Amino acid sequence: MMEIAKIQGFKINLLKYNDVLDFVKASLDNGESIQIVTINPEMIEAAKKNPDFANVLKYAELVIPDGVGVKLALAFKGIKQEQIRGVDFAQSLIELANRHGYKLALIGAKPEINEKLVQVLGEKYPNLNIVYHHDGYFQNDDEMIENIKNSGANIILSALGAPKQEFFNEKIKNQIQGSVSIGLGGTFDVMSGSIKLAPPIYRKLGLEWLYRTIKQPERFKRIFPTLPLFLFHSIIEAVHNK
Repeated sequence: MMEIAKIQGFKINLLKYNDVLDFVKASLDNGESIQIVTINPEMIEAAKKNPDFANVLKYAELVIPDGVGVKLALAFKGIKQEQIRGVDFAQSLIELANRHGYKLALIGAKPEINEKLVQVLGEKYPNLNIVYHHDGYFQNDDEMIENIKNSGANIILSALGAPKQEFFNEKIKNQIQGSVSIGLGGTFDVMSGSIKLAPPIYRKLGLEWLYRTIKQPERFKRIFPTLPLFLFHSIIEAVHNK
């Protein structure tokens, strides 16, 4: 039985990094379909106002703590859980696909970013089997999922932004047998080299969000006041549960 914790009513799977990868590989090898959510405070706050989104989070097979705010909220409850960054985990999934011959689909980001990512990955992993890719500017989910299904992809990385990517991945889970889908927000921008990865000191302190906000000031409205509000609610929840 996988251990879970609840943050403001939303489940977080408590797993070590390598255990998450092992779970993914076992699911693929068993022909199971799973959805992975890389959860952060903004998603939790959004799900409080959107019952449909909350339902997707509830039934996702894996909900991993991408945002440092979620790691802090768990710490307030005395739970020590490592942060599993979406950009790092996406890289690990690509390496998993490269080692074991899984078929990869890359869905999302701007057309030029998507193309650049395919090029970058092709140069780094000559044997990587990217069977389908498409930018995030499409209108018909079902048509896109049919294309992914026909490609034979069994690892699908979608970078469409929350909650769009989570609704999309839920459809993938229900329509493509033996698939692993994961939502990755703006990760393709980083992986393609279009946006620099946060320097090591920011990553060590869990401040990638601050670095990205400095580099992309338009993110400020999304993070504030959401992040402080989330942490406030998490502290209240931890105190009440003691």
